[in-house]
Amino acid sequence: MKSRTLLAIGGVSACLLAPAMAQSNHLDANGMPTDHSTPAEQAETANLNNQVSQSNAEISAQDNNNQTKYRIEQRQYQEQMQQHQAQQDAYQDQKAAWREQRARYEVLRDRFRAERAAYHRDEWPSRIAEWRLKNDASLMHARVQLINGDHVGNVVGIARADDDVIEALEIELDSGRTVWIDSADARFDRSSGQVVTNLYASDLRHMAEEHVG
Repeated sequence: MKSRTLLAIGGVSACLLAPAMAQSNHLDANGMPTDHSTPAEQAETANLNNQVSQSNAEISAQDNNNQTKYRIEQRQYQEQMQQHQAQQDAYQDQKAAWREQRARYEVLRDRFRAERAAYHRDEWPSRIAEWRLKNDASLMHARVQLINGDHVGNVVGIARADDDVIEALEIELDSGRTVWIDSADARFDRSSGQVVTNLYASDLRHMAEEHVG
């Protein structure tokens, strides 16, 4: 009876051990279960690690690209701001120069208004009769000529109203003297890029001799 009991217990133990050993698919060279990975599993693990490393490298590279792009955009923004500020400063300087030129012109205009009304003027050719001075700085240093085509000087100053409309031009005659002419006495010839005045050369010389006492 005792032997049968031992056999029964031994049989139960063998049944319990078999499933536990069957849970492992890894066997060593002796056919015993082992926790060591197979070469195929090791290769799969290495492949997964490589994929993770590659993904991390791509993320790092993208991050570096984003930082580089941000730095470039920031530099461009700063350059644009500096350029804008320089343009604003230049414009303010230009406005100050215009105010100074206008003040000089107004002194002569008010003093010699009656005399200048008597100056002689040629009739405007039909092709430029309706033209007006361009309201921009391209007039500066433009060559000035009479109706007959004779050159008399160059533009060296521009007087503008508060709305920037040109009121008069300061002309440096070829003799070296300067004279102001009202905008009504000047046209801008688009074809030649020159200023044309209908005033007589003799009157221009006389006007240039005027001075503020």
